[in-house]
Amino acid sequence: MQPSKGRPRGSGAGKESWVESLDAHDPVPAEEAGNLRYNDPWYDALASGWGESAGAGVPAPAVVPSARGEGETGAAPGEVYLEVQRSAAFQEVRRRYRRFVVPAFVAFFAWYVGYVVAATTAPELMARPVAGAVNVAMAAGLGQFLTTFLLTWAYARHARLRRDRAALELRWDTQELTRGANGGVS
Repeated sequence: MQPSKGRPRGSGAGKESWVESLDAHDPVPAEEAGNLRYNDPWYDALASGWGESAGAGVPAPAVVPSARGEGETGAAPGEVYLEVQRSAAFQEVRRRYRRFVVPAFVAFFAWYVGYVVAATTAPELMARPVAGAVNVAMAAGLGQFLTTFLLTWAYARHARLRRDRAALELRWDTQELTRGANGGVS
């Protein structure tokens, strides 16, 4: 049996008149529940930019589609996303992503396949002792774990320093454009 949480018990056949709040505030009438706006802590906080120097080596910001002002009619949401996808800022974010991921994938995949091929075709090489009971196969296997963690760290650092800020700006511009397309309703 579920607790009523202060609601009157009924047959359950009628329409709910209150929307239960999950953050310990008073319940909100159902008519107003669709108009709730949540404060997003990311709206005013752009990416931190840790490790970025003061303008040295940082390219000029790319042109991002501007949000529509009051009274302007917007395009359909699908058109908004296509407009953002064609923008120079979006293309720059995708280019930066590919310039890191493709070479990293090729290098890591070659290292992994090389390890597997060496383990299956050259067992005498993999059985050579390195230090005590540790042989080449064990050292290379541990190297696989180490390179996985290093690649994860490098990817997170690259995303934070090279893509997060531009992607966050694109996100907010897209939301503003779709808000205009939906007639001010988000």
